[in-house]
Amino acid sequence: MNRRAVMLGLAAGLALLVPAGAAAQTPAPGIAVSFGDGSVSGKAIQLVLMLTVLSLAPGILMTVTSFTRIIVSLSLLRTGIGAPGVPPNPVLISLALFLSFFVMAPTVEKAWSQGVEPFTQGRITEAQAMERSVEPFREFMLTHVRSADLQLFTDLARDKPKTPDEVKLTTLMPAFMISELRRAFEIGFLLLLPFLIIDLAVSAVLMAMGMMMLPPPAISLPIKIIFFVLVDGWALVAGSLVRSFATGGG
Repeated sequence: MNRRAVMLGLAAGLALLVPAGAAAQTPAPGIAVSFGDGSVSGKAIQLVLMLTVLSLAPGILMTVTSFTRIIVSLSLLRTGIGAPGVPPNPVLISLALFLSFFVMAPTVEKAWSQGVEPFTQGRITEAQAMERSVEPFREFMLTHVRSADLQLFTDLARDKPKTPDEVKLTTLMPAFMISELRRAFEIGFLLLLPFLIIDLAVSAVLMAMGMMMLPPPAISLPIKIIFFVLVDGWALVAGSLVRSFATGGG
């Protein structure tokens, strides 16, 4: 009996020592624990969504930015030179990324100031931050998308938006990518044309000299490289790609 009384006394003393706030935060079975303005389940969902967005970041980068046009144009340029491994893929992708960052800098800064920064300061909700952050990228895509491609996907989606602001992202993004691929191939054609002329000239000279067994690429490759260097080709190509985003879509 005395042992039971001692145990009850110790339990009562511990209960008095525990702060009231801590006791209030003790989770009950089947009830979500609250931390600040959200529950544990809400935080877990936010974490899953954030990890999903990070995993889709490469696809988002290629979909809503200038990366597609730049990387395809540079790849066609490398094909025209005739050296498939030079520059290597990491160098080519890095160049395309930095050119994309240069082109997209005003759009990213606008998205940060309108959506991300106010959200980090607690002045807007998550939904408002998402909407405001996406809007600058929507404006960029609407500026550079071809009207014919946009019309194609609006017809496929059976959607008739009255204004450009009503175009859904699921319709705008594929139309923008198709437009970027078209422009990249147009730029690639202009880049390949001088190298094609060099190849034809070298082949004609070799045939006239009767040197049938000598492969033309062995002669044309050094000529194309020195030609590209003498005209300062990388600066011309990079400047032309950046300037191509100064005009809107057709």
